[in-house]
Amino acid sequence: MFDGVDLHALASAVQTPCYAYSATAIRQRIAGLQAAFKGLDHRICYAVKANSNLAILQLMAQHDVGADIVSAGELHRSLRAGIPAERIVFSGVGKTAEEVDAALTAGVWRFNVESHDELHVLQQRAAMHGVCARAAVRINPDVDAQTHAKISTGKAENKFGVSIDEARRWFDEAAGMSHVRLDGLHAHIGSQILSLDPFRRALRRVEDFRRELVDSGHVIGSIDIGGGLGVAYRPGLDRPIPVQDYAALVRETFADFRGTVVLEPGRYLVGEAGVLLTRVVRVKEGEGRHFLVLDAAMNDLLRPSLYDAWHDIVPLHEGRETVRYDVVGPVCETGDTFARDRALPRCRAGDLLMITGAGAYGASMSSTYNSRPLAAEVLLDDGRYAVVRRRQTLAEMMAGEQLPQAWNET
Repeated sequence: MFDGVDLHALASAVQTPCYAYSATAIRQRIAGLQAAFKGLDHRICYAVKANSNLAILQLMAQHDVGADIVSAGELHRSLRAGIPAERIVFSGVGKTAEEVDAALTAGVWRFNVESHDELHVLQQRAAMHGVCARAAVRINPDVDAQTHAKISTGKAENKFGVSIDEARRWFDEAAGMSHVRLDGLHAHIGSQILSLDPFRRALRRVEDFRRELVDSGHVIGSIDIGGGLGVAYRPGLDRPIPVQDYAALVRETFADFRGTVVLEPGRYLVGEAGVLLTRVVRVKEGEGRHFLVLDAAMNDLLRPSLYDAWHDIVPLHEGRETVRYDVVGPVCETGDTFARDRALPRCRAGDLLMITGAGAYGASMSSTYNSRPLAAEVLLDDGRYAVVRRRQTLAEMMAGEQLPQAWNET
């Protein structure tokens, strides 16, 4: 059972592979975060990239959670799901002029600016639209988040943000900008962080810089502390930071700040609320190894291949002896591997398995590699379920393609 729904019955009705998300679990995470920051002027903006399904975004909107977006597509999704523009922040290093135009037209609350060139593009486009854009400079505090290198974003060699020295120059020239109000600071040092120490160092540097700016006569209206709170992919081994401890650190660090603190949680809100249901296609006996071949693959859940990430794999049957398996998918890549030498109850073709911790960076990073249609997604809520993305058909997968009908000369 998952959020009151029988997973065997669900898999039979929807077929596999499919994602299932617990609305109850997401609501509990939202409520816990809101309670921890109660009394502090704060704004929660969900990192849409973690899971951009419209039903998930609607759930956020229903609980007064805004959106942290990184593309015009995520802007469109958020607005369509009911998240108001005034609760949206636009982050990302590669905003195009067209995306800036779309965000200005919608009236997003704030832009997190990551380069001097982007700051001037924002000034130019805002002037063209006759509006004043509110902006925060994303600081790169050069702090090691103690997480996987591919999801670490706060070190000097990472592409994100600018140095404090450069940010200082931006504020010095901000008075000359007619259509940008630079009055915010932003720092996001990485994802899946399981220790308070990196947060403590990064936030301290942000607060020290804020004080310096205020002493120089600048007004700071918001501090965006990013996201990064880790979750328990390995229960008993991963020890996530208690949200109350995180909130206490934020309150202590910014005790003298009278503006709005912005949080950008993604994985923390949805990661443990999702599972990927999959069936065994066959068991292959190799030279000294047992391969468990599933109908899910790396195109459905990329994290193990991309990050060597651990996900618990739970066979939904009992009463069989333990066997050690390499758990793999059918895609023609050696990297299409979910786990190596994993101890599981003996499995047979047709058995149903659940891959846990798949609510974040699962479906949102999926693809149609090997011409495999995108999996279905289902929202569960206290004993009931609704399909929130039907399984892609082959015709839908190829709908944008066509044979050459007319050739053009350049």
